[in-house]
Amino acid sequence: MAEAITFVGFVVSLVHTAYLHLGDMADPASGPSQPDLPSAQQIIDILALIEEKTRGNLTVEERQVIEQALYELRLRFVEVSKDKPRIIQP
Repeated sequence: MAEAITFVGFVVSLVHTAYLHLGDMADPASGPSQPDLPSAQQIIDILALIEEKTRGNLTVEERQVIEQALYELRLRFVEVSKDKPRIIQP
């Protein structure tokens, strides 16, 4: 029988998916991939929505996990975005 899904486990799975889209993790099926910023942004937005809608209903650990995950993902998103070549370069 499979273990029950926890809130922290759910958040961690979304974080893993975001890092996959940021190009920081290899896809187990297809190997390394290029960053997919729109997909990474969508996962970050989903996590932000979950954080907003569950505010006041989380344990201290759950709140810390989602807040830290959002902070780190947003920083990484900005870093990866800067590395992306632009059509018009200064």
